[in-house]
Amino acid sequence: MRPDIGIIGGSGFYEFLSEARTVQVETPFGKPSAAISVGAVGERLVAFLPRHGKNHEFAPHKVNFRANLWALRSLGVRQVLAPCAVGALVPELGPGDLVVPDQVIDRTWGREHTLYSEEGPVVHIGFAEPYCPRLRAAYLRAAAGLPVVDQGTLVVINGPRFSTRAESLWHRSSGGTVVGMTGMPEAVVARELAMCYATICLVTDHDAGVDGQEAVSHAEVLAAFGKNIGKLKTLIGEVVATTPEPEHDAWAQCSCRRALDGIKLPFELP
Repeated sequence: MRPDIGIIGGSGFYEFLSEARTVQVETPFGKPSAAISVGAVGERLVAFLPRHGKNHEFAPHKVNFRANLWALRSLGVRQVLAPCAVGALVPELGPGDLVVPDQVIDRTWGREHTLYSEEGPVVHIGFAEPYCPRLRAAYLRAAAGLPVVDQGTLVVINGPRFSTRAESLWHRSSGGTVVGMTGMPEAVVARELAMCYATICLVTDHDAGVDGQEAVSHAEVLAAFGKNIGKLKTLIGEVVATTPEPEHDAWAQCSCRRALDGIKLPFELP
C-alpha cells in the first residue's frame, strides 16, 4: 500500500501520525528535510514530512523543497496538504484565524525554484492558480464553524528574519493578506510534479507595521501556533478523511494532475 496523500508540517507541527514507520528516501536533489513517516489517519494511509526537519534545524531558506516533494511523490503521494504559520497583513485577521489563500506573491531569492534547471528541454508550467481548487474546497468544508477566511494572498518572504515595518506595509499595498517564509517554491515544485497542493495558514500574529503592532519574536509565533495546534490537526484529519483517492473521477480530472500534459520533460518522474 502506498500513501496517496501527504502532509508537510511547518513550525510547531512536527508530528501528526501515531505508530508510523519511517522511510528514508534518496532523491536526485539530495536528502529531504527528514525521514518520511507513513501511517494511518483513520482508514487512510498518509505520509508526513516535517518541513524544517525533525528538530527544526532547517531555516526557511535552507529547506530542500525539491527533495521534499520528490521524496513524497516517489512514495506514491499525489495530493499535498501544507499547513503553515503566518503573520497577518490586515487588521481584520488575528491570532488563531485560518486563511485558505488562493494566490501567492513570491518575494524569495536564492532558493532552487525549479526541478528543471539543468540541460534539457525548457519546461514552462502554468501557475496562474497556484493552489489546487479541490483541496482548497476540502479545507473550507472541514473548517466549517471555525474562524476561516476563504481566499487571500500569501506573501512569501525569504527569512529567516521577520519583515521591517516598511516591508510589511509594502506587502499589504501589493495585495497581500498574510505573510510567511515557506510557501514558495514549495507550491511551484508541487505543480512541476503534477501534484495537487494547497496550504492553510494559521495566523499567529500581526506583522510589524500593521496598525502599529510591535515586532514579533519566534518564541511568540511558536507559542501562538502551539495554542491552536489542536484544532488545526483535527481539521487536517477531517480533510484527509474526505479527500477523494486518486482513482476517483474528481481527482482524475483535476487541472493539477494535467499540469505537465503535452510537455516534454528532461527526465522521468517517480
